[in-house]
Amino acid sequence: MIRADKLLLFDIDGTLVDTEGAGLVALEAGFFNAFPFCREKAFPSLDLGGATDSSVVAFLFDHFAIENHGGHRDLFFDEYLLALDCCMREFRNRGKGRVLPGVPELLGRLEKCEDYLLGILTGNVEAGARLKLKHFDIDHYFGFGAFGTDHETRNGLGPIAIERAEVAAGKGFDPSKTIIIGDTLKDIACARAFDARVIAVATGGASEEMLESGSPDILLPNFVDTAAAIEAIDSLCSSVR
Repeated sequence: MIRADKLLLFDIDGTLVDTEGAGLVALEAGFFNAFPFCREKAFPSLDLGGATDSSVVAFLFDHFAIENHGGHRDLFFDEYLLALDCCMREFRNRGKGRVLPGVPELLGRLEKCEDYLLGILTGNVEAGARLKLKHFDIDHYFGFGAFGTDHETRNGLGPIAIERAEVAAGKGFDPSKTIIIGDTLKDIACARAFDARVIAVATGGASEEMLESGSPDILLPNFVDTAAAIEAIDSLCSSVR
């Protein structure tokens, strides 16, 4: 029986891992493989920090004047996932991509703590999220999550993650005892949208100053100090009875 009554929801890119651009390369390759007639037009700049794959696809379809329907989305994601797997392997062969410092130690400690249940809250499509986690050998820490095709906006993913946690654990979870852990202002906004707590970590594209402007409950520079990260999580949870 799962005893945990506190829920930790981790972002992936910039929080747990750094693919060093493999995801963006795969998005472009997958898109043009799916829609080769669009190659005559330049691929647009994308700000992927905290974005959902649903919103990215909607933007690309609008940019290239492609009708946004299920068949086109399925075609794109099929090609994107093939490209992502290929890019991740190629980048690894070139020594690129890594689990961020301190992450294995932190997840290992949290996994042994019966008070916490670990999940994912990410803008990645589920298959892409699991591919990344497996590639870096941290997939076994996470049995459930909310993903970028579950809702177009990140702010809609929190309640979905809680519902899936409740199915996984066979018990309810209170948003006030839920912590989002992420590296962007959108992670902070997501937590606020469903009354969860939030720990921001400056390991992605946002600086500590930028993250501080979003008023997270706690701001960490990284996860190198495992004890400090555990203390931050414990302190947030212990402040709610």
